[in-house]
Amino acid sequence: MNAALNQRLEQPKAPVIPRAKTIVVRGASGLVGCALSQAIGDRQWSLRRLVRRNSAKDRGDSISWNPESGLLNFTAFNGVDAVVHLAGENIACGRWTAAKKLRIRDSRVIGTHQLCKSLAAMSSPPRVLVCASAIGFYGDRGDQSLTEAEPPGRGFLPEVCVQWERATQPAVDVGIRVVNLRIGVVLSPDGGAIQQMLLPFLFGLGGKIGNGRQYWSWISLPDLVRSILFAVEEESLIGPVNAVAPGTVTNAEFTRVFGQVLQRPTLFPLPGFMARLVLGEMANELLLASIRVVPERLQQNHFEFEHSELETALRAVLNRKQPSPK
Repeated sequence: MNAALNQRLEQPKAPVIPRAKTIVVRGASGLVGCALSQAIGDRQWSLRRLVRRNSAKDRGDSISWNPESGLLNFTAFNGVDAVVHLAGENIACGRWTAAKKLRIRDSRVIGTHQLCKSLAAMSSPPRVLVCASAIGFYGDRGDQSLTEAEPPGRGFLPEVCVQWERATQPAVDVGIRVVNLRIGVVLSPDGGAIQQMLLPFLFGLGGKIGNGRQYWSWISLPDLVRSILFAVEEESLIGPVNAVAPGTVTNAEFTRVFGQVLQRPTLFPLPGFMARLVLGEMANELLLASIRVVPERLQQNHFEFEHSELETALRAVLNRKQPSPK
């Protein structure tokens, strides 16, 4: 009898296979959302897209939602583990008129608040909400190193980010773990700053902006997607999390490395006064502001960046190999 018992005890246990998660994504058709959707599929998790009611992009895996009224099909959320909220008006497209600024604010604050109210009203809400925010929260802070503990800065973008993060409070109040992901400059040729810079730099017309001493905090698109999924799974992450690479650089350094990767000169700077003349307030808060952000929470939780240095990141996203030594 003892021999039989010992034999059973010595038999290897079957490996525990993690249950596949079901993730709802709002903004799945955007730059980050598309890459995130692909990564969710690669993990063989289930994806459901949260879309506007009567949207032309509705598909079989879509959940219809009216952001203005908050009308949501609660039954479609049965079995959902997490929600990732990425939607918002593009801040880098067109001058910031009064109407544009209102759309930027409302698309983030109202939409987030309505979604969180709807999640809070569920009898069995998802356990976690990962909601996009931005490093614009900190404002222009010179060469100060900015962790998640720093207070907001001054200006339009800090005001929007503060309201955006506060809009998640209904979800927090019912015990949903909310992660406010403060996202830096996303490196991808398919959108954002890199897409806009690529053509002039390829023609040799690129250069630093202003004096070039302002810090640009960036993250590669693959690392951003991985950080979102990390936030979904890492139970200790809650509240603000800086989604930037540790290798923050000045605009002048960013320009130099970008030109080096593209093998193009960077001899045509954009003076600060010209940027302000063309872009107005947006130039001050997006291009000329110095925001030196540290990904402290991610690093404390042992998140491993694939691209911690700018040159490695740019070569990866632009598919540019390191030139062979002569």
